[in-house]
Amino acid sequence: MTELKGKIAIITGATAGIGRETAKLFAKEGCNLILTGRRENRLLELKEELEHGHGVSVSIHAFDISSRFACEEFVSSIPEEFREIGILVNNAGVGRGMDKLHEGSMDDWEEMIDTNVKGLLYITRLIAPGMVKRNIGHIINVGSIAGQEVYPGGNIYCASKYAVHAISQALRMELVDTSLRVTEIAPGMVETEFSVVRFHGDKERANNVYKGLDPLTGADIADLIIFAASRPAHVQINEVIVMPTAQATATIAHRKG
Repeated sequence: MTELKGKIAIITGATAGIGRETAKLFAKEGCNLILTGRRENRLLELKEELEHGHGVSVSIHAFDISSRFACEEFVSSIPEEFREIGILVNNAGVGRGMDKLHEGSMDDWEEMIDTNVKGLLYITRLIAPGMVKRNIGHIINVGSIAGQEVYPGGNIYCASKYAVHAISQALRMELVDTSLRVTEIAPGMVETEFSVVRFHGDKERANNVYKGLDPLTGADIADLIIFAASRPAHVQINEVIVMPTAQATATIAHRKG
């Protein structure tokens, strides 16, 4: 098992759900953290909770990951004591709408592609060179079952998560002559703010996504991220596909009642 204490980890999209739970578990393991998200008030609250609760150092950065300029500004502003980054968790992502492609919103498409694909690329491109130079690091990309199989209404969201899957595979091949590791975690139904955002704030519709079954939680996925990050240096978890017991595929699930 690899010792995580004292390592520096970046977690994008840390203000809620999987990102927030991942930050908590890394802090519990003694990792110092760089946390990003768009909601500064939540980042401030999380920073206080983790520093006081676990005695770790936390650097927070509020910005929109879909902006290349904002990503570049973020990386250049990382404090000197946080610059030897050992773990990058590309968690930030968004789903918007369930319309058929020919009826879809182009604004929604752009938000998903800019966040899920370009944001991940920007951060990885800016952080990975330092890892390669030091010949140590772990890049963990949070994908989705939507990056493994498509479903009606998922068109552009699925395409963006298929991109995460492809990027993870290519990156792993390109870094094979280094000590860096690349892991993709691909969850099925996880009850977070994801569906509320996807349905533009319609909480009733969001709740129906998980009705009649026990979905995964953000903590479940965070636990897998920690597991992958804490394996011995010679062990690379390439890919984890995880779903609730009641879910078999992206579209097949058993609901009680």
